Amino acid sequence: MKVTDFDFHLPEHLIAQHPLKERTSSRLLVLDRETGETVDGQFVDLLRYVKKGDCLVFNESRVLPARLFGEKADTGGHAELLLLKETGQPDQWEVLAKPARRIKKGTVLTFGEGLLRCECDEVLEEGKRLMTFTYKGVFLEILESLGTMPLPPYIKERLDDPDRYQTVYAKESGSAAAPTAGLHFSQPFLEQLKNAGVKLAFLTLHVGLGTFRPVSVDSIEEHHMHSEFFDLNEETAELLNATRQEGGRIIAVGTTSARTLETIADETGTFAASSGWTSIFIYPGYEFRGIDGLLTNFHLPKSTLLMLVSAFSSREHVLNAYKEAVAKEYRFFSFGDAMLMMKGVKP
Repeated sequence: MKVTDFDFHLPEHLIAQHPLKERTSSRLLVLDRETGETVDGQFVDLLRYVKKGDCLVFNESRVLPARLFGEKADTGGHAELLLLKETGQPDQWEVLAKPARRIKKGTVLTFGEGLLRCECDEVLEEGKRLMTFTYKGVFLEILESLGTMPLPPYIKERLDDPDRYQTVYAKESGSAAAPTAGLHFSQPFLEQLKNAGVKLAFLTLHVGLGTFRPVSVDSIEEHHMHSEFFDLNEETAELLNATRQEGGRIIAVGTTSARTLETIADETGTFAASSGWTSIFIYPGYEFRGIDGLLTNFHLPKSTLLMLVSAFSSREHVLNAYKEAVAKEYRFFSFGDAMLMMKGVKP
């Protein structure tokens, strides 16, 4: 299957540059994953489609203010780091460095007038480096004071309120990008869902920078997926299994939740507490066993995320829905509108 099979025309003005004033005021396109039928609506219409006994599964990963601006200790030259993931070694991170050619093994960088320092341990490919940080105090607190939010490259304008690139339930710090399907939810709307008998479950998948990387091969089967850390605890596993046993549907909020659930679910769709790294790559032909529905934003042309949602329905149904979304001027990507995919959709 070719990457070009997942291309579509997207006018640039449909790429949302700002979040809406109210999280829940976005639009919702509902797609019947079997028939391809669609229904236009508002995000709050989710209450019409998700029923008592269903379970929404949220990724509670929190975006790190992971972009750091500093200088080289020896020359004072400008340097920029984007923290990607911890390596498991004490205070060591894999980072994306700029200008990479000037940051060699042994290079020392300082941030915040020496409040934070790091030294390059190893030079990796594609501008990546392994850096060990030294500091006094709590690393995450220092990062909160010195770092800035790493917005996706297609957002060109400044974000006035960094909290709008966090979900209201964000808890576990570690992502380089937000699980954006969750940005539509407010605390009052979550309470409405619970009051309607909908179960809310939480897991963690720390979103990596690879989520923005284009597919550089012609055939999607040759693409190597980046790995990301996930964690699903015993309480969530029991809630998901009870939902299945009682006839409820498991609906992933976002592709990150979907990838985690599909990584963990066994052949019977049963879950067990688990944590580790996943590089699961889902594209058409994949047989889903962990989820019954998917709530997601509108994704980039030729992206692995578009391939995932196409696998959950069909390439034809999804591209037709995207064509409709473009014609009706839905807003795309991180701060854009949402799409709900499930069976048996009725207006």
